[in-house]
Amino acid sequence: MEIKILREDATKIQTPALIVNLFEGVKTPGGATGDIDKALDGTISRLINDDEIKGTSGELTLIHTFGKIGPNRVLVAGLGTQEGATADKVREVMGNALRFLRNKGITSACTTTQGPGIGELDPRTAGQAIAEGTFLGLYRFKHYLAASDKNSQELNDLTIVESNADKIPALQEGVRIGRIMAEGTMLARDMANEPANIMTPTRMSEIARQVADADGLEASVLERKDMDDLKMGALVGVAKGSHQPPKLIILKYNGDPDNASNNLGLIGKGITFDTGGISLKPAGGMEDMKGDMSGGASVIGALQILARLHPKVNVTGVVPATENMPGGEAQRPGDIVRAMNGKTIEVINTDAEGRLVLSDAMVYAKQQGVSRMVDIATLTGAIIVSLGKICTGVMGNDQDFIDHVIDAGKSAGERVWQFPMFDEYRDSLKSNVADMMNVGGRDAGSITAAKFLSEFTEGLPWAHLDIAGTARTDSDKGYLVKGSTGVPVRTLVNLALAGES
Repeated sequence: MEIKILREDATKIQTPALIVNLFEGVKTPGGATGDIDKALDGTISRLINDDEIKGTSGELTLIHTFGKIGPNRVLVAGLGTQEGATADKVREVMGNALRFLRNKGITSACTTTQGPGIGELDPRTAGQAIAEGTFLGLYRFKHYLAASDKNSQELNDLTIVESNADKIPALQEGVRIGRIMAEGTMLARDMANEPANIMTPTRMSEIARQVADADGLEASVLERKDMDDLKMGALVGVAKGSHQPPKLIILKYNGDPDNASNNLGLIGKGITFDTGGISLKPAGGMEDMKGDMSGGASVIGALQILARLHPKVNVTGVVPATENMPGGEAQRPGDIVRAMNGKTIEVINTDAEGRLVLSDAMVYAKQQGVSRMVDIATLTGAIIVSLGKICTGVMGNDQDFIDHVIDAGKSAGERVWQFPMFDEYRDSLKSNVADMMNVGGRDAGSITAAKFLSEFTEGLPWAHLDIAGTARTDSDKGYLVKGSTGVPVRTLVNLALAGES
């Protein structure tokens, strides 16, 4: 897919389709949409007056021009109300509009510069949003389709039409950044969409090494023996039931080598398939447990982006990767394991394995010199009960840091909502035979899971992102397509960029 920027009058450019936009409630179009309307003798205005175009969010109206202007077709994309005009609205419009055109068999299209008229976005931000919406909205996972489906028609190029030459350099830079952001997000999508017989812990580690080799990251992988030597009893305990060897994947980006304290840690859950272990999950929907490594995939995707953007910050990614299987050597409910920091854990439910693997990875990240950390995990079904699939839950121990995470998500269009972390939530994890249990009761399951993880922050500022609801989607909407979403790759990148020295 290629995105070009061309200085041209939108009414004259030769293209199979041109995308313009319209706010809800507007009766007389302005800007580029107004220019197109005038060139079409008021066709758009008449459709507005006839209530065929309302400008509501997600509305798409295709108009054939029959040679009156350069574009063969004009697609009017509804923006909704002006109050909701953001960069994320540009991403949504581009994703919806380009999928619509692709479904019509159109392989080449143009768009006016989406952004200046909606929220007064600067050209760089507009260019980035256009690129992200384009690539993410057109994403398809087709690796295992028959050749006839795999080679189905694609929309191959997009041209941004801009009449103001002064804006073009900033637009080009925005498109460059947007493409990089989308590529890292699509890497995470690809990894989480792969079946678990392909995306094993070993395969995850191979992809991480490929990313490191291609983009200049430091990479290392710890094996089972290394974990035993480091006394990672919580991680090893989860891995015992699987024939697939566990891997602890470490990626490092050193963009500020003279400032070692400026080191953000990203720790991503990498359970490549989760049966629940001895505490076996119900069969219905278990196939989606191939995506239980989405947190780890998001870390690898974010490190790829950072390596290509070259910000002045250091970031260490740690991904504990293993399967959670009910094999003959699997840990049992009632087993006691000792984590890397010496704390003992009574395993009440083997299906609460994500917090176990993360606990050792978080302690290890502190030893690697991170000064603040975020863990990312498809951790609890309880977060879906609380928030549905609309936003990610965040908890942590440092309000300023949590606020930075929320702001980073807002910039990415990835909504994040904070949950409380009162001391009393820790009470449900008390054990009679160990330092803690790995689960509490049914109440506040997402919060008690975070309270468990808080025992392994080693005194660092920390935030926990529970992406169980947002890591996958069941339908195409905006720039999200059915399957893995790649959330929160772009949030993690924005958080790292905000820490540039």
